[in-house]
Amino acid sequence: MKKKIILLPKQQRILRELGENIKLARLRRKLSADQVSTRANIARKTLWSIENGSSTVSIGAYLQVLFILGLDKDLVNIAKDDELGRKLQDSKLIVKERAPKKKT
Repeated sequence: MKKKIILLPKQQRILRELGENIKLARLRRKLSADQVSTRANIARKTLWSIENGSSTVSIGAYLQVLFILGLDKDLVNIAKDDELGRKLQDSKLIVKERAPKKKT
């Protein structure tokens, strides 16, 4: 049995915003939903779900639509500048103490 993903309201808003951005990008390019779904090799209903920010659609389908819109390289930028991760990594760096100087 497949587990259902439960998203927090903030996460749902992020997906809805992503879907809206994808829809606006499609409309700016003057592409119909049928054109994009055909080119992306997905069902029209799947495109509708993507544009509504559904969490049940695979990331592969999102990527296909982004590719058709010429926005697939934007996906590579996610987590590229991981400021928090770098701070956490830097905080765990161990600086070795120097040995005491030898007396001559």
